[in-house]
Amino acid sequence: MAGMNEELIGLLHAQGGVATSGQILRHLTRRKFEAAANTGLLQRLWQGLYCLGEPTVDARLRALDLSCGKPVAVCLATAAAMFGFDTENPGDLHVLNPPGCALRDADGLVVHRRDGAPLVVVNGRRATSPAWTAVEVARSLRRPRALATLDAALRSGTCSRPDLWRAAIEQKGRRGIVAVRNLLPLADARAESPMESEARLVMLDGGLPAPELQYEILDGNGDLRRLDFAWPEFGVAAEYDGVAWHSGADAMFADRRRQAALMDVDWVVVPIVYEDVRFRTQEMVARISGQLRRARAA
Repeated sequence: MAGMNEELIGLLHAQGGVATSGQILRHLTRRKFEAAANTGLLQRLWQGLYCLGEPTVDARLRALDLSCGKPVAVCLATAAAMFGFDTENPGDLHVLNPPGCALRDADGLVVHRRDGAPLVVVNGRRATSPAWTAVEVARSLRRPRALATLDAALRSGTCSRPDLWRAAIEQKGRRGIVAVRNLLPLADARAESPMESEARLVMLDGGLPAPELQYEILDGNGDLRRLDFAWPEFGVAAEYDGVAWHSGADAMFADRRRQAALMDVDWVVVPIVYEDVRFRTQEMVARISGQLRRARAA
């Protein structure tokens, strides 16, 4: 590591790749310090805090630990990401202010107080518990994204529906909690993506019967197919296409082959794309409803 002496390298490794500017200046001249920062060898995290190399979430947290003199706990989206159910991918780091410290919000850092929030340890880092985290994140989101978070929390296996109910009770009276409580009966671990969660909520809000999720059938080619949304008693399904539908000749051919194979076993599939879920909800519900009506009349 050109421009850095062994003592500084040893200090950085001992502190998990982070150091304060004061520590660095005890080993480098200011000119060499600036050169290391300008070339990206040292990356500035926040005022007076630097890391060696890529400023990862772990590096940012270790820098806060160093600044506070004690480990910081994480909450909200940062905790959700640790548990594997973050659906929003925010850039900000969300942490709890350690007792006796005076951490303040900064660019990319949001500091919270959550007195009484249950904490668990994940890979050596304290975090608000999975169910508490899921409910707290969901409270801050629009209904469709809130359901996506609750679905993802159940799918992650880190908490159960009773856990979520208990967390909702513990957060009684807080902003957004009524909407979360109303969504909890709809949460489903089988939802495989946030947009599938959004699409399902559109269907339910539109008065459609609750679909079966990830429903498996054998199509006319003898292939096992898993349908995003299915109404088996009617032979009707809907599938969310996350990429541009019919984005090329090969994709069109494969899609038509799949559709024909489903028709061979008397299934009709309604394709859904992003614009349907976000901007053409009534049309999407009407298309599915129409297919259900035709199946009932057949």
